Amino acid sequence: MRISPYFLSLAALAATPALAQHDHSAMPGMAMPAARPSPTDTTRRTRPGQPTGHQPTPADTSHAHHMAGMHMDGMGDGHMGGLNMSHAYSRHLPMSRNGSGTAWNPDQTPLYMWMQHKGPWMLMYHGSAFGRYTSQNFNHAGKRGQRSAVDGPNWLMTMAQRPVGARGLLNLTLMVSLDPLTETRGGYPLLFQTGESYKGQPLIDKQHPHDLISGLSVGYTHAFSEDVDLTAYLGYPGEPAVGPVAFMHRISAMPNPDAPLAHHWTDATHITFGVATLGLRYKHFKLEGSNFTGREPNQYRYDFDRPRADSWAARLNWNPTRALALQVSRAFIKSPEDLHPDDNVTRTTASVLHSRSWGERRYIASSLVWGLNEGHGAHAEHAVLAETNLTLGRPTFYGRYEFVQKDSEELAFQPSTPPGQPLEGRVFNINALTLGASYRLATLGGPRGPELSVGGQLTGYVIPQSLQEDRYYGVVGYVGPGYGRLPLSASVYVRLNAPWMRPM
Repeated sequence: MRISPYFLSLAALAATPALAQHDHSAMPGMAMPAARPSPTDTTRRTRPGQPTGHQPTPADTSHAHHMAGMHMDGMGDGHMGGLNMSHAYSRHLPMSRNGSGTAWNPDQTPLYMWMQHKGPWMLMYHGSAFGRYTSQNFNHAGKRGQRSAVDGPNWLMTMAQRPVGARGLLNLTLMVSLDPLTETRGGYPLLFQTGESYKGQPLIDKQHPHDLISGLSVGYTHAFSEDVDLTAYLGYPGEPAVGPVAFMHRISAMPNPDAPLAHHWTDATHITFGVATLGLRYKHFKLEGSNFTGREPNQYRYDFDRPRADSWAARLNWNPTRALALQVSRAFIKSPEDLHPDDNVTRTTASVLHSRSWGERRYIASSLVWGLNEGHGAHAEHAVLAETNLTLGRPTFYGRYEFVQKDSEELAFQPSTPPGQPLEGRVFNINALTLGASYRLATLGGPRGPELSVGGQLTGYVIPQSLQEDRYYGVVGYVGPGYGRLPLSASVYVRLNAPWMRPM
């Protein structure tokens, strides 16, 4: 069993603090100088992301608007003084609202990252790397999906931004993953997971690895006023305006090393080779439209796939409070699957993300996500996800519930049926509940080093009788095993992630 690639990903994450040693004046604990008062508002000064007329409470002052030690007063006039770091795509929103692509997190989302400044540029680095042992369907030896493995899901993201003139903001983002080295043979085992293909075969009971270059994007935002700005975003690869913040960037999913089973119903477009998005923000609303490549990434994880610009999406974001981020989106995706090139998918999603902090490393973050795929086959398939991360200093407790509908073709599972009854097109309702906990052991290499945690989780699946039984097909006889009754999967892991950033 080759373990050395996993340590490559851990080493890459552990080495990142060295990048942040260039200038500690931008690190937590030191406020940035305030910019001059806005010439358009001489009566008061507002903090980024606050509606006009809002008077901050003590709770407001303690978290989002001094987030991560970056003093953000005075940004309402469109000047950051070359030092302050705002949201990636608005000079008038807090950095804590950053999600994946152009999606929004709640403003009270905790931040785990390193930061520094170089001249007019503000730089941010964050990431996560697991080293784990997982055993799928361990209570049914010889049944379908029964597999154990050592693996290491991981990712690292770098973001750079700077003001352009009095109203512009430029953002550059790079995201990389060593999954191609740590998740071999098409990906890591994950019971009832489907999506994408490997060596001409669909991936079933397996989560595909992410591409080495998982994100490479540029965005420019022009602020017309404190309340209105327009963003242009290009990614190759990038993330179109579909679904909520992708799972690896949701704090509610941070301790869980597994991708959601609903990944290809909600946020699988987070790596898309060719994306162009326009977004118009008005206060705490943002309307976005994207043109993008519908085809999912191919099995070759080190290259850049051909852009096609054949699919469309629209999304409406709304953050009604600092603790909530809501979105609805709809996408028309052309030929997403390589093995079914004639099948198009219409995807609809809605989500509510919640986050609330009340002390040092004490917070709760939750997500409720619904997704609907239509057009692949003759039926619509729904997925619902609910997940929570409760962190109380060193210990973290988390859970995830999913309801996913997957058909007999997607699972490549044709159960025996009475004579004359069709086998194709059956939809199976799959329920999965994960409960887990982790414990932060140490911060490596000093107070700004990566955090080391250990954890474990258990997942149980409630599935229909037809998926439990061995498969038979007419007079052909035995074809293959079923999953058994109440399959169980478990994982134990160590995790490295960027450090939590203390608000001022």
